[in-house]
Amino acid sequence: MKSLLISLREWLFELPRPQKRFISVAADLCFICLALWVSFALRFEQSDWLPSQRQWLAFGTTALATIIVFVRIGLYRAVIRYISEKVLMVMVTGVVASAIALVLAGYLFQAMVPRSVPVIYASLLFVMVAGTRFSIRDLINRPREKAKGRVLIVGTGPKAIQLHYALMQGTEYRPMGFVSLDCRKHKSLIAGLQVYSVEHLKRAAREQGVQRVFLALEDEGTISRRDLIGKLEELVIPVQTVPAMSELMAGQARINDIRDLDIADLLGRDPVLPNKAVVAESLTGKVVMVTGAGGSIGSELGRQIIRNGPAAIVLLEQSEFALYSIERELRSISDIEGVTIEIHPLLGSVVHRKRNEVIMRSFGVDIVYHAAAYKHVPLVESNIIEGIQNNVMGTWHCAEGAIAAGVERFVLISTDKAVRPTNVMGGSKRLAELVLQGLALRQKSTRFSIVRFGNVLGSSGSVVPLFRDQIRDGGPVTVTHPEIIRYFMTIPEASQLVLQAGAMGEGGEVFVLDMGEPVKIADLARKMIRLMGLTEKTEDNPHGDVAITFTGLRPGEKLFEELLIGDEQLKTAHPRIMMAREESLSWSGVEKLLTRLEKSCKRFDCEAVVDLIREAPTGYSAAQTPKDTLWQRGQVPLEVVSLADSDSSKVHRLPL
Repeated sequence: MKSLLISLREWLFELPRPQKRFISVAADLCFICLALWVSFALRFEQSDWLPSQRQWLAFGTTALATIIVFVRIGLYRAVIRYISEKVLMVMVTGVVASAIALVLAGYLFQAMVPRSVPVIYASLLFVMVAGTRFSIRDLINRPREKAKGRVLIVGTGPKAIQLHYALMQGTEYRPMGFVSLDCRKHKSLIAGLQVYSVEHLKRAAREQGVQRVFLALEDEGTISRRDLIGKLEELVIPVQTVPAMSELMAGQARINDIRDLDIADLLGRDPVLPNKAVVAESLTGKVVMVTGAGGSIGSELGRQIIRNGPAAIVLLEQSEFALYSIERELRSISDIEGVTIEIHPLLGSVVHRKRNEVIMRSFGVDIVYHAAAYKHVPLVESNIIEGIQNNVMGTWHCAEGAIAAGVERFVLISTDKAVRPTNVMGGSKRLAELVLQGLALRQKSTRFSIVRFGNVLGSSGSVVPLFRDQIRDGGPVTVTHPEIIRYFMTIPEASQLVLQAGAMGEGGEVFVLDMGEPVKIADLARKMIRLMGLTEKTEDNPHGDVAITFTGLRPGEKLFEELLIGDEQLKTAHPRIMMAREESLSWSGVEKLLTRLEKSCKRFDCEAVVDLIREAPTGYSAAQTPKDTLWQRGQVPLEVVSLADSDSSKVHRLPL
């Protein structure tokens, strides 16, 4: 029987398209005649019933009219292997028209057609026409369906239904059921598939032989992501998700663009949402400048800003490719939103004070979001001078340019590593904070604000993409220390906080986010291993898939980070944003510090630079003296011109 079905399927596949249509027409003619005879035989309860001459004429007319109607409604243009339930309404239309044709033919030829016959006939014909087509579709598609990966869809909303139909048309995955977060929907049916309560997730995966789980949750859902992710971890089955509705609406992705879990899902907590009205009011009609516009935070700031209707956006970035990429993306967003916003991409470094001022004056910049910084701890630790030049001097020159150009607001993106820093990167960011606090005391025309937050998941250098690549390569996953913990937030979350704080700032404040509970990095690694359908290799489980190895803390790295230097924190208009009151310097003190720092950088004296970071009220304390890579090469005479020095005649012979 099985070999007969395979032979029949192969024979149908090989037939030319015209022959397939001819077979469909011939089959439908047989069904029409059979349905007519059976409907009369059932009505008269005579198994040997035979039609009269007039009834034969009515039958022939009905059959001809039905085929013409079927042709006109496109029934024979449908490819049976891809036929969907939507074609049922087309079939109903054709069958009803056929029943009407039978009644009219009876009147035309004065043939006896009892009133119940057209109803019986239409029902029988629909079953035959629809049943054979869907049976053939299943016969053709069964081998392909069996070869598909079995998946469960978590969610029962529009996104989940849309994903189901997309997967049914695809060639990779076969939906086996839905998982509802509402226990009342347990054992109900959606699209012919059973709905399981999230409490029965394990049983559903076992019964259906599920190989993968897809999250298709609605964006406005009120579920506990932490609890859901915890239940999914227990399955040890790969868990993936579909694009957000905003991406689908913008045409940036399709529903069946399956991807690894969103970083927000891995975080396991609800994001902090801004007050959109306040943010929109502060940005609408303004000229906004973003420094470091091609970086992870800077680019997301651009995406958020452009959706709030600014008059123009100025993008300053020193990486040509990064600037090209974000400009193209923002123009695409502008076209999709249907708004005309001037986008000005500019190559350059924030260390050039005069260029900063000229840019801000030329475009009439109202607001500056300063995201340009070197933030990779080990790299800045081994490139001390460039780290100070970019993070401290760059902030100073950019802020002075903003004051000279009459900018209204200037917002610095800082980091939790600036709190009691143990590395040069954190120390440089704390110095940058002191610069802005000093400038806020010196003048009132430009309002300076600082936004401090923890690690950003998904940014360049983030552990999530690193862990994901290591897991795909079979491990090991490298974690610096078993007890290391970090605060985490997503890039959109961080960017929205910056915009919110920028709208609230009055001058010199340090804003911090209530980021919830910190996350242990080793636990995050284990979570990712399980959610990718693998197990951790340990002494107790030597046959596991991926091992976790601990490499030791990197230079300047701490076991835990803090967000506040002091104990005092004040509430703001946003329930999850606090304002810190922390030690600052007068502008004269900051200016003296910057002068000494600049001279040390010109001499390329790394030890003096580190000593100045330690002397300043930064709270800097390093376990060991940083080892600048170039400094360790020895005493090599070199003539250097400071990047911040506009006078090219001032040349310094410096020892390396």
